[in-house]
Amino acid sequence: MSQTPLSYKDAGVDIVAGDELVERIKPLAKKTMREGVLAGIGGFGALFEVPKRYKEPVLVSGTDGVGTKLKLAFEWNMHDTVGIDLVAMSVNDVLVQGAEPLFFLDYFACGKLDVDTAAAVVGGIAKGCELSGCALIGGETAEMPGMYPAGEYDLAGFAVGAVEKSKILTGQSVQAGDVVLGLASAGVHSNGFSLVRKCIERAGASAPAMLDGKPFKAAIMEPTRLYVKNVLAALAAHPIKALAHITGGGLLENIPRVLPEGLAAHLHKGSWPQTELFAWLQETAGIDDIEMNRTFNNGIGMVVVIAADQAEACAATLRAAGETVYTIGNIAPQGTGAQVVVA
Repeated sequence: MSQTPLSYKDAGVDIVAGDELVERIKPLAKKTMREGVLAGIGGFGALFEVPKRYKEPVLVSGTDGVGTKLKLAFEWNMHDTVGIDLVAMSVNDVLVQGAEPLFFLDYFACGKLDVDTAAAVVGGIAKGCELSGCALIGGETAEMPGMYPAGEYDLAGFAVGAVEKSKILTGQSVQAGDVVLGLASAGVHSNGFSLVRKCIERAGASAPAMLDGKPFKAAIMEPTRLYVKNVLAALAAHPIKALAHITGGGLLENIPRVLPEGLAAHLHKGSWPQTELFAWLQETAGIDDIEMNRTFNNGIGMVVVIAADQAEACAATLRAAGETVYTIGNIAPQGTGAQVVVA
């Protein structure tokens, strides 16, 4: 008995839709091109030459996703900024080693490819790359029927940067008396969203219409701030000793990653303002300050450690570039306490 032929499309994979997406991505990726790109979108692998201005280049890599913030993107049909989050989570991590992000690759996986949704997501990725001077030179779109519920997708990103070997930031030169500067976050960024979603669920119809001058959903979904260009400019002008990207684990768990043993960061409570967004999350969740500083960035997305006599000049450079900068604490001997104390 003859059977009806089965095509890949019958099995749930639409090659034509995939080709259409690639064509829509190409002009977005083209806007991110920079020195070093030898071959971009379309090949089996992307080629990149480390710029010749580096004498002893060390490559720095990072990878991350967007986490459960994507659940809200699906629910609220807000897909245009999660790509910025994806880029920021990796390039900000590469940055804290003192490195300039060079190129980025993305992985977009779904059950059934919706070209408009995917193009919106990749548009955000390209925007993030453009804002951080990083070339989007490759990626993968995987359509996998049955792996994801309808309308859902997952994202992963991969960034590679370079730093002169002599200029790698290790934090080993940090010493007691150094100053801790905090660069304001744009909002929740991409961490703590399992708790954010619980807060939204708990608040229900009583959730505020506006937070910090933005509509509620826009305030929640505000993408992770890209610190790259401004912090690279500050690194070129000032002897910054350490940088910490405040992601999962908040201020309490990320700052110790760049501190030598035996030293602690003493942060001064109230030295930076709590936004309406974080005040609402804290009140709705009913959690204390310690839990806030362990779960969220709580208003500080990047920390800079620098000698006290250099701190104000560095802060001025960052402010002139558009960052909101607070002097939030200082480095001291640890003693028997924690490596980060907020008091």
